[in-house]
Amino acid sequence: MIEERFDAIVIGAGMAGNAAAHTMASRGLKVLQLERGEYPGSKNVQGAILYADMVEKIIPNFREEAPLERHLVEQRFWMMGDRSHTGLQYRNDDFNEDKPNRYTIIRSQFDRWFSKEVQSQGALVICETTVMELVSDAYGKVIGVRTDRKGGTLFADVVVLCEGVNGLLGARAGLRATPKPEHVALAVKEMHFLPRETIEARFNLHGDEGVVIEAAGVISKGMTGMGFVYTNKESVSVGMGCLVSDFATNNDTPYGLLEMFKNHPSIKPLLEGSEVKEYAAHLIPEGGYKTIPELFGDGWVVCGDAAQLNNAIHREGSNLALTSGRLAGEAIFQIKSRKDAMSKQNLALYKKLLDDSFVMKDLKKYKDMPALLHANSQNYFLAYPQLVSKAMENFLRVDGTPKIDKEKATIASFVKERKWTGLFGDAWKLARAWR
Repeated sequence: MIEERFDAIVIGAGMAGNAAAHTMASRGLKVLQLERGEYPGSKNVQGAILYADMVEKIIPNFREEAPLERHLVEQRFWMMGDRSHTGLQYRNDDFNEDKPNRYTIIRSQFDRWFSKEVQSQGALVICETTVMELVSDAYGKVIGVRTDRKGGTLFADVVVLCEGVNGLLGARAGLRATPKPEHVALAVKEMHFLPRETIEARFNLHGDEGVVIEAAGVISKGMTGMGFVYTNKESVSVGMGCLVSDFATNNDTPYGLLEMFKNHPSIKPLLEGSEVKEYAAHLIPEGGYKTIPELFGDGWVVCGDAAQLNNAIHREGSNLALTSGRLAGEAIFQIKSRKDAMSKQNLALYKKLLDDSFVMKDLKKYKDMPALLHANSQNYFLAYPQLVSKAMENFLRVDGTPKIDKEKATIASFVKERKWTGLFGDAWKLARAWR
């Protein structure tokens, strides 16, 4: 295949892989990036949220050419009842700034553009190539990879694993365990195409403004999960995701939940008349800080989803992937500049840089939240949303019944189902986990 030796081989051309490859190549390192898809982004048809600050640290002028959809000016959080939602929304005209902070993107387009930027810095990117295993020397140090191509053994000083949450390389090599079903969510997403003016009218948007809706409640049928709606220029990304372990123990299917979410009275009018052209499923790491594997070793580092770097509580992933990839590239460049070996001791610099960043600080602060939400999912995602919906209906429906009687009836029904005590207990647990 290729006989030359590289400073670094990057596995994967997603957010983390592109960030790592660009960071190293732009500093003069000899970088090879391998992607199993037909082209970077070919496996990512879904919409996503992009955090500008993290991209700017890699490509400062990215807004000039990157395929961005809408900059976000509004966030809506909905607690879903069977035929209702109780909402909290925040909109700020200050987000209509010269350099907006968040954008919606279509991953297939953005990843492809990002890869071209990587190549412009001198990195060699080869697609349609599957890495079968890591190659190690007699002492256990990773020295390269073996691919599915003829003569496909390639050598490098360090291998950067950005293979995604379900990547097999790290697990096969014994570098990390296969993620447990309770630590991974399966999200299914659709792209609904509508005229630009229709989207702007329905979501109260002007120009390139965008809005995100995140919804939790009865739509997940008591499973740990949520739905979302992202506005793009001429399409709306709609999705639903729950923990794999919950799907395994329930009779509901991911697509069935998505259909129910799309047909909810609060969502259906937003999609009316749309044409569905794309459908995809995607695994997302949800275990948090306590599930992060070893991040470095002799001749290797791991970044992004493969490292379980996803902030499920704040629904942030791409910013952690971009940052971890960039910091891995910076650490490798520093070690290379000192002409030091890519040993486990030296690559510990990557972990130090991560620990000093928002990535580990945020994940560590909320380390108990993922397990808490999973253990009490029937309450958080079913009972409490139903209670809130009923309380709001009673509050707003004027029918001659005294308010005090309505309040007593709501509380009595909750007590009858033995959920009132649980409410206080769960609130206390949440407060402790959030502190």
